[in-house]
Amino acid sequence: MIKNWNELKEIQPQVYQMLQNSMRKNRIAHAYLFEGERATGKKETGVLLAKSLFCESPNEDEVPCNKCANCRRIDNDNHPDVHVIEPDGLSIKKEQIQYLQEEFTKKSVESSKKIYILVDAEKMTVQAANSLLKFLEEPVSDTLAILITEHSQRILSTILSRCQLIAFQPLPTELLRDKLEEQGIDAQTAAIVSQLTNSFDQAMQLGTDDWFAQAQRKVVKLYEVLNQSRMKALVYLQEDWFNHFKEKEQIDRGLDLLILIYKDLLYIQLDKRDAILFRTIEVQLEKYALQCVQNKLTLQMEAILEAKRKLMSNTNPQLVIEQLVLNLQEGSSFV
Repeated sequence: MIKNWNELKEIQPQVYQMLQNSMRKNRIAHAYLFEGERATGKKETGVLLAKSLFCESPNEDEVPCNKCANCRRIDNDNHPDVHVIEPDGLSIKKEQIQYLQEEFTKKSVESSKKIYILVDAEKMTVQAANSLLKFLEEPVSDTLAILITEHSQRILSTILSRCQLIAFQPLPTELLRDKLEEQGIDAQTAAIVSQLTNSFDQAMQLGTDDWFAQAQRKVVKLYEVLNQSRMKALVYLQEDWFNHFKEKEQIDRGLDLLILIYKDLLYIQLDKRDAILFRTIEVQLEKYALQCVQNKLTLQMEAILEAKRKLMSNTNPQLVIEQLVLNLQEGSSFV
């Protein structure tokens, strides 16, 4: 998503300021730790920094041209002096770090600078972390290390102390929603998916996915039958819901959507109608919100959250949803 510094400035202004100041003063650190939630632009920023340092035609603001041979090769992950290391399976192994060290001892035929980007650095094995520490302690001249992580507390303190921390903030919901609408996603879907992820790419995938579009409609239908008879709700689960939400991950996504509906009810009670997501059923929501006491609504939301927790355990998914339906109709949480 991030192709130039202007885009970075829009979604990560503090990161932009820190890196731009370092570049203008020619004080790029020998090692950075990019820390932040998933899909906040950490890897893209690492690639952007690499392109800016290698670009053959940068402008005054150090915006990479994205057209020269170096920019294209970095984008295609085949520049000889830029290496991206990602977990091999569940971890980053010692052999991967050793390979990196070997590559960086070779003399470059194109430039003196070498950059490596270590994605999910917290997944290094103990042996890999110790090898990297030695690499950081005795860096090859003009080497830039960029470590990327969601969990810096899982990285050796001795490694952390040798890196300059750059903190990435979650992507602003309003900005993500606006960008989705610019790409043709309808307003309601854009508002909903921007509550489910802070990644533009993931949001676009959800916003254009037929399964997700149907999922929204089926969750709305479930909410409607919940306010009718208990039997209708249970029949709906068997005849429709479970045919669409088959896997645990799909059911979990359905619960994400369901709790957003109940949050809409809360927004109505708090007179925050601008925050409502499911505009297509706003009249129905308002009618129920006025009839429902806030304490009952809180218990219903707690029931959905508890169902999500049970779903991730070994509990039978069908039983979890059936019990949830009963609890929502009673307004009580799991016991």
